[in-house]
Amino acid sequence: MRISIVVPAYNASSTLPLCLKALFEQVDADAEILVINDCSTDNTQQIALDAGAKVFQTPQRGGPAAGRNLGADKALGEILFFVDADVVIGEGSLRSVRATFERSPKLAAVFGSYDPEPAERNFLSQYKNLLHHFVHQESSPNAGTFWAGCGAIRKEAFRSAGGFDADQYPYPSIEDIELGIRMVEKNYEIRLDKHLQGKHLKRWTITSLLKADILHRAYPWSKLIANYGVLPKELNLKIYHRISGALAVLFAVSCALIVFKPSIWTAGMAFLSLVVLLALNRDVYSFFLRKKGFLFLLGVFFWHTLYYLYGTITFGYCWIRFRLLRGKHIFPSRSTGLHARHQA
Repeated sequence: MRISIVVPAYNASSTLPLCLKALFEQVDADAEILVINDCSTDNTQQIALDAGAKVFQTPQRGGPAAGRNLGADKALGEILFFVDADVVIGEGSLRSVRATFERSPKLAAVFGSYDPEPAERNFLSQYKNLLHHFVHQESSPNAGTFWAGCGAIRKEAFRSAGGFDADQYPYPSIEDIELGIRMVEKNYEIRLDKHLQGKHLKRWTITSLLKADILHRAYPWSKLIANYGVLPKELNLKIYHRISGALAVLFAVSCALIVFKPSIWTAGMAFLSLVVLLALNRDVYSFFLRKKGFLFLLGVFFWHTLYYLYGTITFGYCWIRFRLLRGKHIFPSRSTGLHARHQA
């Protein structure tokens, strides 16, 4: 069973060497490594060539979705193993992916998570990457979505589902989640392998985190949910996450009322919403307490509550705008044009 490892890359000179080093340490005669250079302005292409990877250039900037689609078109393998250029796969990952598909002939896709030791040491990088690790590790192995940071798909299933929707997602976004939803609609089996892990090399800052969470995650994900009219019940959209979002809004409103119009009722509402919010998220807070200590946990609570707050507000805005006011789908025919293009 041949595996084609597809690495979309844009100005990835700081992380690509480590990414490729880990891949070439595991590659064998039945695997190939393809780097898709998305019109980088640095020496990404030369790094990939020097490492010995097959390199393909996108005709114009199209984002990782377009890069992965191009890689899938050029790939020779039966399995497409997508790895981000800022991810260092763990030892034995390639062997594990091949064994998973060989053991499960009906399995269409498998994906993993970030490992519990993020490369960057600043608070936001540790928080963001560890939260991703926790969410994936606590989720059901029977997945209803997909993650392309470290995930593999049978080429036949990938083409049948229509590939990544590069038209709707020309930048790093939820293109993998949307593909996973389409695959599940076609009754393809997707598995979350908690042992399949990769180290994330990305350094998060306040600006990059808020931009990614709100513009490239919460907003398009809320549009997607409004489009389909259903809410997935896994990863970070479980029932308690939704309740936590409402509680975060209630807590923020209560705190504002305490400042401008203090009363025992507003104080009680703030206290009660805080207690329930802590109780619902006790597992993630316990994880961070064990992993990083109490002072780190205080920062986690602030950012986690803020995450619930802006995520819920964004979802509410999108639901009103795209579901209630328009009353129609946002993405015409769920990207049937993309499906037809790939199937042709």
